Amino acid sequence: MRTISQPVIPAVRHLKDFEELLQSNHEYLILLDAHLARVKSIVRQAEQFGKKMILHVDLIEGLKADEHAVEFLAQEVKPAGIISTRSQVVQAAKKKKLIAIQRIFMLDMIALEMSLQQLEKTNPDYAEVLPGSVPSHILKHVVSKAGVPVWAGGLLQEASEVRNALDAGVSAVTTSAKTLWRLGSAV
Repeated sequence: MRTISQPVIPAVRHLKDFEELLQSNHEYLILLDAHLARVKSIVRQAEQFGKKMILHVDLIEGLKADEHAVEFLAQEVKPAGIISTRSQVVQAAKKKKLIAIQRIFMLDMIALEMSLQQLEKTNPDYAEVLPGSVPSHILKHVVSKAGVPVWAGGLLQEASEVRNALDAGVSAVTTSAKTLWRLGSAV
């Protein structure tokens, strides 16, 4: 597993934001909401600027998020990693030597416990938990039980929320909030 030691990982929704991030000091970027026809060129452009792209497979338009999609992406697009809520997609990413991130939702304690069991079976490189704005004691619980490094994402809007998540033990936060991207290593 490649270690990602970047406390804030920008999640890009719009191409104008992507172009801005190419000039940033972030090594890893997450691509959300892209059309399949654009993904390869986006990843190549990022590489030209020394960036590594992680693709959220479930959100790529024109692509069914399954093992075949991972095979296609690994062979043709060559991203650094894959994020998915689907265990079989995460396992396929690991087989293809991509960074594999399992996204889980903390809707309630039952869902959380089921997600932690899923992580045991899938054994991803990272777990991304949403929402990342939950109380720190919940994040600490997840970090202690996950068995893999944990990222927090979703609903984070303030720098203090990023600090709280990192203080709770997550290794990074993922965010599409542009105001938080500039935090970088300043948190």
